[in-house]
Amino acid sequence: MSFVRSTPLPFSRPSINQEDIDGVVDVLKSGWITTGPRCAAFEAAFREYLGAEHACALTSATAGMHLVLSALGIGPGDEVVTPSMTWSSTVNLITLLGARPVFADIDRRTLMVTPESVENVLTPRVRAIIPVHFAGAPIDLTAFRKLAADRGVALVEDAAHALGTECRGERIGRRGTAIFSFHPIKNITTGEGGMVVSDDRELIEKVKLLKFHGLARDAWQRYARMGALQDEVALPGFKYNLTDIQASLGITQLKRLNELNRRRAFLAGLYDRRLAGIEGFDPIRPPSYPHLHSHHLYVVLLKLERLRLSRDEFLVELKKRNIGTGIHFRAVHTQYYYRECAGFGPGLLPETEWVSERIFSLPLYPDMTEGDVEDVAQALADTLAAARK
Repeated sequence: MSFVRSTPLPFSRPSINQEDIDGVVDVLKSGWITTGPRCAAFEAAFREYLGAEHACALTSATAGMHLVLSALGIGPGDEVVTPSMTWSSTVNLITLLGARPVFADIDRRTLMVTPESVENVLTPRVRAIIPVHFAGAPIDLTAFRKLAADRGVALVEDAAHALGTECRGERIGRRGTAIFSFHPIKNITTGEGGMVVSDDRELIEKVKLLKFHGLARDAWQRYARMGALQDEVALPGFKYNLTDIQASLGITQLKRLNELNRRRAFLAGLYDRRLAGIEGFDPIRPPSYPHLHSHHLYVVLLKLERLRLSRDEFLVELKKRNIGTGIHFRAVHTQYYYRECAGFGPGLLPETEWVSERIFSLPLYPDMTEGDVEDVAQALADTLAAARK
């Protein structure tokens, strides 16, 4: 082992500054730390940033997906189309609601589903399509909007990777229905959190109703407006409301989003140039249509045919060299429950499965240095040299 970094480099780390800290402290001192004025201000700032009509802050993007699917009335007998190259939460929620996930294959060059691959699996039972904006690149929204409209089904964008991403000059989330994530590895964070944005007022009002026990108003609205002490349940709901502690962090993080994304783009450019001289990876290609990439992840595909190691074994070797990595993602349809209990399994999605065996993500976060990128490149070159057949 010719290269070992002196200290561990994590796969990701949130970028927290003093304004973030001061804002949270102010909330803690205010006496109102659950859903309140900061949450309302965060929703307003988010709407303004995207140019969206409506927004609802929640405890996670998973909560957002749960509420949107519930608001759409997805249930037994329905089908929902989604990629298997995604985080398992979407597929889990479709299943938990009693519906059936229908998987569309991806383009191995962009790692995203295409309108053609989705159209190939549509049936009369499909009620919704959930494509994923992947790693900071957008799906072709023009084509997907037309497909959904022509087929009369809902289009719900998984925008967990896409805050600041644009497609054909339009920010993701400005139109339609999209769900964002504020997990600590995302482009901004609230610790944990998510946001549903939509131009469908009826949908967003139902999401807001479902987020807090099915009550028409949350605690802050009752307190601020001096209304009834407690509203009645309009319909059975959940407990997915974001706190003001989290919302404060979201407000100050959102102020820096463009700056943080520019730093991510700079680091991604360094990776592009440094890795171009290292044999052993297949490139991920940007979409051909006009777009702005938010560089949530820097993803590579390992050329396994040239190595004596599997992808997982390769990542162990990188860890020995103090380089953290991620896997985004292991194909959901090949995982235990969906393989053994739900009737899915290998052979269903050839492109997705090819990618799933080879994909991994390199460290990428705004506080990384140019030296960190160089260390990653050296560790990759060293590991590849030792692993070649």
